[in-house]
Amino acid sequence: MPEVQPNFARDWVEFYDPSNPAELYKCDLTWLTSNWECIYGNGCCGIDEDKPDAGCCSDGAYYSDEDDELRTMKVAQRLTPEMWQYFDEGQPKKGKGAMRISEVGLDGDRKTRKIDDSCIFLNRVGYERPGYTGTFGCVLHHLAQKEEIHFVETKPDVCWQLPIRRSFEQREMGDGTISVNVIGEYERLAWGDGGADFNWYCTSNTEAHVGKEPVYKSNKAELVALMGEAAYGALVEHCENRLEAIALAAATQNKRNLPLFIIHPATVAASK
Repeated sequence: MPEVQPNFARDWVEFYDPSNPAELYKCDLTWLTSNWECIYGNGCCGIDEDKPDAGCCSDGAYYSDEDDELRTMKVAQRLTPEMWQYFDEGQPKKGKGAMRISEVGLDGDRKTRKIDDSCIFLNRVGYERPGYTGTFGCVLHHLAQKEEIHFVETKPDVCWQLPIRRSFEQREMGDGTISVNVIGEYERLAWGDGGADFNWYCTSNTEAHVGKEPVYKSNKAELVALMGEAAYGALVEHCENRLEAIALAAATQNKRNLPLFIIHPATVAASK
């Protein structure tokens, strides 16, 4: 089905972090209670039509800061040639040198290195060699599965966060300003001009709104990492209250009365 139109209205909720009253959160309930799930390897078309098997890994991952790059470097040292297609290309030129997994992007920021026109950590479909037992997809994801940990611990920040977007708003309050933590959807428009060049994008496509659980549940680990346990607990309460109210309104067919709920249009279309 076609991609849903951008700029649709959304339901938001604001609350303070129970463990830190100075932290204000603004969360997109329309997104967080949607049925989106990652469908890489199961219908994902990829952001570049000529590289469908690359998913959203075509250009490599931009690091959030030096710590993010250092952490990724340390994780990469745990990879083996049996699981990583580009193991040799990622090794230091000298025995104790830095691994060759990074480069400077076109905008001057540091990112994971591109090799063969996609991220160095992306094992390609159909690759084979003696002793290689890996499979296609992100090898950092595979490492997390092998070590029975969550990929929040193995991937660069942008990779494990997507398509959840954490941003910050400045709001005037009295004589000062406060920073608002915004948790929402990393929709196509959030990428700026580059987003318009994507041939396909998952969050607004019905094909990806087939999850058995809403985003706030299926992406619990990511949300806890972004918000902390206490704030996540408050978010869960808001999400579950919303879903209960939606179910009650549907059961009573009381559609003319408030509250009105904005359901993610891709989730609506996927359920038809």
